[in-house]
Amino acid sequence: MPEFESLANHFLIAMPGLADPNFSRTVTYICEHTPEGAMGLIINRPLDLSMAEIFEELEIRPDTDIDTRSPVFQGGPVQHNRGFVLHEPPGDWDSSMRITDSLAISTSKDIMEAMAHNRGPRRNMLALGYAGWGPGQLEQEMAANAWLSGPADNQIIFELPVSERWHAAAKLLGVEIEMLSDQAGHA
Repeated sequence: MPEFESLANHFLIAMPGLADPNFSRTVTYICEHTPEGAMGLIINRPLDLSMAEIFEELEIRPDTDIDTRSPVFQGGPVQHNRGFVLHEPPGDWDSSMRITDSLAISTSKDIMEAMAHNRGPRRNMLALGYAGWGPGQLEQEMAANAWLSGPADNQIIFELPVSERWHAAAKLLGVEIEMLSDQAGHA
């Protein structure tokens, strides 16, 4: 049996032939991957929601100098009413999971309050919902040629325009994503 290799802190880049509407042309940042399953956030699917609407829903009054127009992302099809903040630096929030030395994911209201008052993490991305895989499911999808995977890049997550993230994540691997076939090859 091959040794387990975690894809945490990697991008999953949907292959052009991935027809599932939840994941077509997506880049998913993998936050956690163990033999028990995987969890990630889609980083290139903005919703028709802004931070202002989320602050209002949470009854948080942001400072007047806070830009509340930032997009909110569809993090995945699981628990789409729950918020996840992917952020840099990690900080010390009530409910956080450190992914790397520079990146964490938090789910508690205190990080949202800090963001509303300019005391939050320097770079952040709010997603509603997440992408989840059960034991062995992600590995099966990888073997079926549904995804490319490679090390994540925080610049793509936080700075690149959303419309460029799918192509840019593939380019990290030296791949022109549109040129790939959706057929798996087997010797």
